[in-house]
Amino acid sequence: MRLTHRRTGPVAEQKNIAAVAHHFDTAEQQREASTLGMWAFLVTEIMMFGGLFTGYVVYRNLYPDGFAAGSHHLDITLGGINTMALIASSLTMAMAVRAAQLGKRKTLVLFLLCTIALGLFFLGIKAVEYSHKYHEQLVPGLPFADEGTLTQQVYVFISFYFVLTGLHAFHMVIGIGLLTWLTVKGWRGGFSKEYFTPVELSGLYWHFVDIVWIFLYPLLYLIGRH
Repeated sequence: MRLTHRRTGPVAEQKNIAAVAHHFDTAEQQREASTLGMWAFLVTEIMMFGGLFTGYVVYRNLYPDGFAAGSHHLDITLGGINTMALIASSLTMAMAVRAAQLGKRKTLVLFLLCTIALGLFFLGIKAVEYSHKYHEQLVPGLPFADEGTLTQQVYVFISFYFVLTGLHAFHMVIGIGLLTWLTVKGWRGGFSKEYFTPVELSGLYWHFVDIVWIFLYPLLYLIGRH
């Protein structure tokens, strides 16, 4: 996409020049269009996860005992640690957006790196959990552990676990890729007080991924623990 520089005032200084794509008239118009596009994308993501959540609720009502038994195979401590990590990453992402708005390049890069580190920490913990499931023979498609009369019901729960958390982890990988690109661009001075839309939109995406996990944690790890 070719970018041109439009002057935002009649007597423009360098600090008041923003990067505007050729098919937009103003930086504000570009920002509003980009924000609308991101929200439209997030709506489609909500519909996708909403369908999976609906399926989870239906099968949980059908197999309450099996889902409760399956939930006990999950490590509530590791899940809780990951929840705290993602909540912290939402804070660092918000601070990165604020730094971009203020034109603080080094602060922006610092908080982006913190967010990336927390995201990688989350994925590392998730890899440990998946490894545990493999050694416990609780991986769909492979020889499955015998759970007695509840084997099939636990199998359904574990299948939902892998689909939901796997899809969430995939979104995390995409988010980390975006943040890495932002970090490189930010370090090179690609953002300013006048142009920080990519950081802001990536922040929306990251917060959405965090919110999805806030729903996944109680649905998979906590419900049925009593």
